[in-house]
Amino acid sequence: MTPQPPPEARNADGETRRVGVEIEFAGLPPRETAELVRELFGGEVEVLSPHRLKVAGSRWGEFGIELDTQYAHPDQTVVDAEAAGDSEWERMRLDFHARTRELIGDVVTGLVPTEIVCPPVPWDELEELDALFEALRTHGAKGTEASLLYGFGLHLNPEVPSLEAESLLAYLRAYLLSAAWLREQIHVDITREVLPHANPFPRAYALRVLDPDYDPDLDTLLDDYLADNPTRNRELDLFPLFAYLRPDHSHALLSNKLVKARPTFHYRLPNAQLSEPGWGAVTEWNRWLEVERLATTPETLAERSAQFLARHRPSAPRRWLTRLRRWVSRQ
Repeated sequence: MTPQPPPEARNADGETRRVGVEIEFAGLPPRETAELVRELFGGEVEVLSPHRLKVAGSRWGEFGIELDTQYAHPDQTVVDAEAAGDSEWERMRLDFHARTRELIGDVVTGLVPTEIVCPPVPWDELEELDALFEALRTHGAKGTEASLLYGFGLHLNPEVPSLEAESLLAYLRAYLLSAAWLREQIHVDITREVLPHANPFPRAYALRVLDPDYDPDLDTLLDDYLADNPTRNRELDLFPLFAYLRPDHSHALLSNKLVKARPTFHYRLPNAQLSEPGWGAVTEWNRWLEVERLATTPETLAERSAQFLARHRPSAPRRWLTRLRRWVSRQ
């Protein structure tokens, strides 16, 4: 499958936009996965800890491969604290911590997924990255559909074409209008629907953002998002983007160590469909482009926003009854 071109193919610096890809799966431990990545894309395997590796110096940059649980890896705060000391006791504590985390990783291997975090890839080279998905299938990796216990996903991180509030608002509006269609096309796995990893946006937030009078600057857009979405687990997670744009913001979630600041949309909705021949990053990129096409067609975006508001905004009598109920409940 060939990646289709986005309507805005270049970023704010005039360079080809890139796409980060993350994939979760079972059936292939991190060490074997790292060797597979090296064989496909070059570079050198580096072992950071028994269940966390990287492939450095590949054609696109660094791949990260690890068991997707923090408890299988040494806690860096513990490592730094113990490494700062120079006593035999501190060295023993550090060794005990590392061995305990390694044992946890050994026990949960096969129960928690292996995750590959790919380096950003130019959108027009995604077809070459898809060789990874075929290789994973060939080597026994299992995706979402292999078990009811597997809530595995594929995440795309498309680089934003502009950092201006007007552009970001258009893409957010387009996503809110496209979300139901995307869920139908993807057939989001029931396990992933139940787990809180890719939750829909609240209806009230969608109504606020799609209102034609909503015209926020960047800080208002950010603060409104945080107020209505105090979680990383949205189907379109904007925390990495906002952390990049406002690195000194006081909100605790923006400084969470799990939030990786970057100028991208963090799109979390797709399943990891590894049992489906031909499926890969290109499939999900081409679906995602429906959002981008809508975002860059102002007239259609405004028309569909108005239709959404007409269907879902409460009528005047309903708003009056809602306010009455709230008043009564406070008496």
